[in-house]
Amino acid sequence: MIDHLGIELVQVTENAAIAGYQWLGRGNKEQADAAAVEAMRKQLNRTMAKSTIVIGEGEIDDAPMLYIGEQLGKDGPEIDIAVDPIEGTRMTAMGQSNALAVLAAAEKGSLLQAPDMYMEKLVVGPQAKGAIDLSESLERNIINIAHALGKPRPDLVVATLDKPRHQATIRQLQKMGVRVFAFPDGDVAASLLTCMENSEIDVLYCVGGAPEGVVSAAVIRAMGGDMQAKLLLRDQVKGDSDVNRDLARHEASRCAEMGVSPNTVLNLNQIARSANIVFSATGITKGDLLQGVEKLGKQLTTETLLVQGQSKKIRIVKSQHDLSYMEQELSG
Repeated sequence: MIDHLGIELVQVTENAAIAGYQWLGRGNKEQADAAAVEAMRKQLNRTMAKSTIVIGEGEIDDAPMLYIGEQLGKDGPEIDIAVDPIEGTRMTAMGQSNALAVLAAAEKGSLLQAPDMYMEKLVVGPQAKGAIDLSESLERNIINIAHALGKPRPDLVVATLDKPRHQATIRQLQKMGVRVFAFPDGDVAASLLTCMENSEIDVLYCVGGAPEGVVSAAVIRAMGGDMQAKLLLRDQVKGDSDVNRDLARHEASRCAEMGVSPNTVLNLNQIARSANIVFSATGITKGDLLQGVEKLGKQLTTETLLVQGQSKKIRIVKSQHDLSYMEQELSG
């Protein structure tokens, strides 16, 4: 049981968010990511749990990372962690909204272990649970989701990422009569919004990173939603070129080593095998889900969403941090 680790893991994402905030608007996403990674690593090493990183951001674009298989922490329960120290590095570098520091922790063996590669994702909230099937067309899924929700198509809202690879999908959805909200980055936040009662978003469909997919699956399961996904090779997503084919071969080899298969539909229980999870997301910049880090005099304030699957608790944790202490903490 890992519920008791909630506040400790909140401190992990708080520190990562504050570290990323130091690079807010400075145009250097690599430095922001590196700072958040190091802050997260340091705090995880202080946590009273033996943590193993099962999937993390970084390999897909050679960014700083908590590497897959890395072991952190002190004596305590053995847990798996899926992590993205900054979900939205470009948004942080450009001072844009919806950047988060996120992680999901679960009992050992509970989370999908996969390379950092692309993943196709379809996510809905509790009311549409059981209405999705990624082996069917997107159009058929939209029809089934609208039916499950009792909504006419013009009232249905689908979130996706505003990427060139999604432009045809966005046009297809709009021709079907649904509304499309295209986020610049950040599909964990958009996934969560499908489960929030005060959110307009009914569905997330996108091709994004696998680490964000595993993080999302853990919290979506705890919140009673539904998700299906497929791992995709680089050349399928980014186009057929010598470079992308080489990367795709490497990804296929890594998948074989880890016992997972690209282009195979994974249901929610295959990605997150247990609802006994702890999920923590701290806002770096203000967004649809959380407030960002704010500097008020000699204090920094943070806002964190904490979901504890075992006790079925959802908390918003607001914290004040002494600025001089945090600057010393993050530079040491």
